[in-house]
This record gives sequence, C-alpha cells and structure tokens, in this order.
Amino acid sequence: MKGIVATLHRYPVKGLSPEELDRASLAADGYFPGDRIMAVENGPSGFDPAAAEHLPKQRFLMLMKQAKLARLRSQYDDESSMLSFRQGGHVVASGNVTTAEGRAAIESYLTQVMADELRGPVKLLRAPPGYRFTDSRKGFVSLLNLESVAAIAKLAGRSTLDPLRFRANIAFSGWQAWAETEMVGKTLRIGGAVLEITKPIDRCAATDVDPSLGVRDMSMVALLERSYSHHDCGIYARIIEAGDIATGDAIAIIG
Repeated sequence: MKGIVATLHRYPVKGLSPEELDRASLAADGYFPGDRIMAVENGPSGFDPAAAEHLPKQRFLMLMKQAKLARLRSQYDDESSMLSFRQGGHVVASGNVTTAEGRAAIESYLTQVMADELRGPVKLLRAPPGYRFTDSRKGFVSLLNLESVAAIAKLAGRSTLDPLRFRANIAFSGWQAWAETEMVGKTLRIGGAVLEITKPIDRCAATDVDPSLGVRDMSMVALLERSYSHHDCGIYARIIEAGDIATGDAIAIIG
C-alpha cells in the first residue's frame, strides 16, 4: 500500500496558525522542524525551561478551550525570530521572541484579544533544545490520512471537511480510510526519511473548531465515538532515519 504526501504543515506556536511547507528535513529522533516550538501560558503553568517536562495542554492557550484562537493569523520567521499577527492584511502586532521586549509586545496583544479567555497572566514560552509543546509525549511527527477525513465528512453529512482541523504535520492520500489504525509498530519510508508509527492520535474538542472561522460547528469526538467506538484520527510517528521529505513524495510501508 502506497500513499502520497499531500501537504506539510508546521505549527510554530501551540494553538495558533498553521504554516504550509513545500519540504522539510527530518532529523533522527527529532521533531517535525519548527513545530510547537512555542506556547502561550494561560496563567502560571509550572513550566521550567531548565528542567522541561511534558505538561498537559490545558495549561496553555489551546483550541480545545479557546476556539477563537483560530481567528488569529500568526506567522513566524526563523531567521529574524519575529512572530507577527495580521488582521485584514496588516500587521497588528509583532515581536522578536528572543527578547524580553519582543515577547512583551506579543503578550500584550494576546492579553487584549483573548481577555475573556484568560485565567491568569499571559506568557510566551519558548521550548529549550530537545523539547516541544506537543499534546503527546510521543508526538514527534503527526500524520493524517485524508481518506479518513473524507469518511468523517460523509458521516457528518458534509461534502468536505478541512483537514486543518486535525493540525497534522503530514497529510497524505492513497491509503484506504482508517488503514492507519492497523499500522502501529509499522515502519514507513517517506521521501528520504524512515519513520516508525508509535500510536493513534486521540482527538479532543479542538477538532470541533472550524479553522477558518474560529467557531465550534460540530462535535467531533461524539461523532467518532458513535460511529467507530473510538475518538482517534491520525497517527504519531518517530523518526528513525533522517532525510528530506516534500509534497508529492511517496509513502511506502517497509517490510
């Protein structure tokens, strides 16, 4: 069974905008490049960058609780370390995330636009080397089968469903719907990289949110439970051989 990489996305800030890529270089035992390297603390989280440990996503601003995050349009530039927010085509806030002044500018903007969603001071956190603000301890790279998304759309009585609801790094076509549920422990070659599938992705209310409008317009977990007796969609994988991947690359099961 072979698939094709349809899209690649990174999410530099947990809960904020996706950024589409044409290609990415995957490092062995690493994370998807540039993904979840920042998070926004919603009141004190207990995060210690000097001894970083995985923390529950509820300690940060997140789509599961704050749907209107999807209305914000953020963009991160790796070279300048600038995080910017746009509205109506204009930059409304920006800051260099490596400086206290830059982070303060971002925090001030988020405090203003998310005021009714906050339970404490906003703080922009940056991941130390070897750490990411992923939902799962095993969330190194996330993959999404577009045929499974199409099956969910049909169950929901819709012609289409935006795959960005699922905030995956790699979306692919070519596999039958839900074939990925039988692939845990299997090894995949994607472009020049090799990945091992570690676990299904159990979904939460973040997938209820329309990624364009920032409103809840369905009950994804209830739909999945009612239809399949689980609330999984997508798979996590670990990078076991480094390599470059790109849209259009083949996905093949090894062995």
